[in-house]
Amino acid sequence: MTIIHPHSSDARFYALRLLPGQEVFSQLHAFVQQHQLKAAWIAGCTGSLTDVALRFAGQDDTTFITGTWEVISLNGTLELTGEHLHLSVSDTQGTMRGGHMMPGCTVRTTLELVLGELSELAFSRQPCVVSGYDELVISSR
Repeated sequence: MTIIHPHSSDARFYALRLLPGQEVFSQLHAFVQQHQLKAAWIAGCTGSLTDVALRFAGQDDTTFITGTWEVISLNGTLELTGEHLHLSVSDTQGTMRGGHMMPGCTVRTTLELVLGELSELAFSRQPCVVSGYDELVISSR
């Protein structure tokens, strides 16, 4: 088994709230650009959505669902050139759905987020011969 050498860095945190009707992906992208975050992650998230856009495991297409959804978890990494986010939501009966978060998720009442940034590192995405996808590459600044 190959282990990627770990990287260490100090971190700082940002707290923000998205409002009803805001599209989550575009707001996160704008925040990352505005603050020039080079190695960020979702440290915490709670709130609700009306529109949910997910790409399920092993699928190419995005599934769009509308209703009353509670965010159970949102996690992943963000950088200036991209992101890799996974979202889990539950409906009014508590049934959960989850997958790769795609553009098209709309805030219902609130989305409270805490983002962390590793101040001494930079994230990027590069093709990986093992997975066949663009995968996270971590470098020092």
